[in-house]
Amino acid sequence: MTTAFDPIVLGGRRLASRLVMAPMTRSRAYGPGAEPTELMATYYAQRAGAGLVVTEGIQPSPVGQGYPDTPGLHTAGQVEAWRQVTDAVHREGGVIFAQLMHTGRIGHPSLLPDGLVPVAPSAVAAPGQVFTHEGPQDFVTPRELTDAEIRRTVADFAAAARNAIEAGFDGVEIHGANGYLVHQFLAPNTNLRTDGWGGGPQGRIRFAVEVVTAVAEAIGGDRVGLRISPGNPYNGIAEDDPREVYEALLDGIAGLDLAYLHLLEGPDRDLTARLRKAWQGTFVLNPFTHPAATGPEALALVEDGTADMIAYGALFLANPDLPARLAAGGPFNTPDPATFYGGDHRGYTDYPAL
Repeated sequence: MTTAFDPIVLGGRRLASRLVMAPMTRSRAYGPGAEPTELMATYYAQRAGAGLVVTEGIQPSPVGQGYPDTPGLHTAGQVEAWRQVTDAVHREGGVIFAQLMHTGRIGHPSLLPDGLVPVAPSAVAAPGQVFTHEGPQDFVTPRELTDAEIRRTVADFAAAARNAIEAGFDGVEIHGANGYLVHQFLAPNTNLRTDGWGGGPQGRIRFAVEVVTAVAEAIGGDRVGLRISPGNPYNGIAEDDPREVYEALLDGIAGLDLAYLHLLEGPDRDLTARLRKAWQGTFVLNPFTHPAATGPEALALVEDGTADMIAYGALFLANPDLPARLAAGGPFNTPDPATFYGGDHRGYTDYPAL
């Protein structure tokens, strides 16, 4: 019987286990350059015992930033700064992928340089507010991307992927979930376009397919993962019946031989099974456990074949040595939500190991 503690080959790399540190925004890339810091290197190195570490979302371009103090991968300074992170993880024997996240309409002009405003497939504002340096602010109506701008955005993802490899990352994960730009193109309530980038399922998957294809061509499909969250209402997304769109998406990227598909699961386990069957490669699952964090019981999902790998978020945040704790059956540190976003080392690098 295969267990989550068994090794697995991912894109030609042998991973020590099937335990994934899920991407988690921490907002600690302080300074005007949106560059990672020495403290961030310590944080990721502490968690290098994961079979695979996936970083927090990294903006592939200035306009892709949606939250305060999130890091980028679009300048030479950022590339150089990320090397301290990848070197630290590799010294500990870890494997690390950079998550590329363009937030699209999720953000605010006060977070962007040079008079930029958030962009999206259509000029539809998200409900609610976003946190900024000036406090919570209402989401603004984004500017609809032109055809030429969409193509440049695809190129931005590819360029950021090349930067990631130059910075020492083992690969990249494209964030196509949680209501950010790729997801906004997939969803019918945020993509109202009638040109080749919208309309029916084939039009709505086009941006995702072209981004994944461009990134795979830039760095090799074996270094690329894709994260999706079908039906996830986060950030104002509405997908009443996502099966047709996501099955078409998987069909559209099937020939790229990607490293993995990463599913942020909703309450529909039947949809998970359909996508698992449709995907021929490695299947990473961040299982639906709302409102609780994913716990030790999720290890059984590898044993019963539901997934090839299991991604842990909040539990990995609070337990830098999570694989050892899972193997021992605990105990587990409790995450402190007050220190999730921003701050210093407290609630970041000071969680104790066993």
